[in-house]
Amino acid sequence: MIIRSLAILSRRLNQLSGALAILLIAYLLCHILLEIVLRFFGTSTYVLDEFVGYAIATITFLGLGYSLERNGLIKVNILSDRLPEKYHWILDTFISLVSFAMFFWVSCYWYINVSRSFKRNITSESIAETPLWIPEGMVLVGLGLLCLTLFVRILVLISTRHVPHIEINK
Repeated sequence: MIIRSLAILSRRLNQLSGALAILLIAYLLCHILLEIVLRFFGTSTYVLDEFVGYAIATITFLGLGYSLERNGLIKVNILSDRLPEKYHWILDTFISLVSFAMFFWVSCYWYINVSRSFKRNITSESIAETPLWIPEGMVLVGLGLLCLTLFVRILVLISTRHVPHIEINK
């Protein structure tokens, strides 16, 4: 029951992050088109490179949990192809545990970085003077969602003893 509730929470949060990533893609399109039009008139927003970089980093990290949940990440099957299917869950559990440990470690250090940027009020060196904790924080949210997704995946693998298959229409 708890695992199912966590799985539903994880799925909903990943759907929300996927929707936010889609909105950021629309933002990228609009900002680039605006920049093209402004350059015809000899002016610019002067922040295209910076904001596009922030948006791409955010899209990338917000999409990790969403992609993992839908088996959209690149997976090398060199080991699993050699194992009987009934043992795939063991290999997947091991890989998920290692991935969780690594991304949790990265998240902890990234949290320190975001916290430092917030406390010191560090801003970008561009004309926008963007507080860096905002884009860094979005990366941290993506890392946190990935860790949650990996954690839930580990629980599901251990409790069901088989690799979950995604139902995209849910």
